[in-house]
Amino acid sequence: MSANRSVATPPAAQVAGTAAFSKFMHLLQLVADTPQPMTVAELSKVSGYPRATVYRIVAALTAERLLAEHTQTGMLTLGPRLIQLASRSWGRSEIRLAAVEDLKHLRDVTGETVHLAVPNGTHMVYIEKLESPSAVQMNSRIGTNVSMYSTAVGKAYLAMLPDDAQKAALDALPQPFAQYTPNTPANVAALRRQLGEARRRGWAVDAEENEAGIYCFGAPIFGRDGVPVAAISVSTLRFRQKPDPEKAYVAPLLEACRAITERIAQTPALSGANLL
Repeated sequence: MSANRSVATPPAAQVAGTAAFSKFMHLLQLVADTPQPMTVAELSKVSGYPRATVYRIVAALTAERLLAEHTQTGMLTLGPRLIQLASRSWGRSEIRLAAVEDLKHLRDVTGETVHLAVPNGTHMVYIEKLESPSAVQMNSRIGTNVSMYSTAVGKAYLAMLPDDAQKAALDALPQPFAQYTPNTPANVAALRRQLGEARRRGWAVDAEENEAGIYCFGAPIFGRDGVPVAAISVSTLRFRQKPDPEKAYVAPLLEACRAITERIAQTPALSGANLL
């Protein structure tokens, strides 16, 4: 888990007749994941698409209110229609609804920022964030994709996968690993060692591996079949971390994950296929 490390991925392999749609989605993802708003010219450079193509797509997305363009600066942001659709999606997420009360309690007990994330291809995506009451807050956002190998939520999820599924997930990770900080795992071998330790103790750590100064603890939520379906993290600033982090952060984190896992197991509607 981390505060604001987002990942933009290129369009997936094309299904016949969907090339234009994939370009639309790729540009939307770039606008969503970039920390600072971009102009059309900057978006063209980042995407690699011709400027004329980007202008045409941006015009269509703006007309549908999926993008908004500042009248004076030309900077692009997500449009109101897209935000409305996204908020409805997150609000109806079954796993979010199953977790929300425990997430609030976890935030209140720890006094730190709490994230709920689910796997999204080779990344994790935040589907809920409860901000710390501290004056110093984090820049992460609901809908942000983050790395699996450098975050507590990613490592907590990977660590508890069955062996075959874990191997497939590790093989699929983009390599070489991007080094976000000096502490980021260097390669799959280093990550495997961390995952072994996380599996043994039941929780994972992001020790300033995704962003300098941010220390995170993550644990998995399991579906009815015993396979992880999501993960929760508690994130603290390194300078204000409490003296006994296992007592202050890990113990309430594990209790929240146990409670949510039990709720999923006891609720027939929350099968693995219906969690999102």
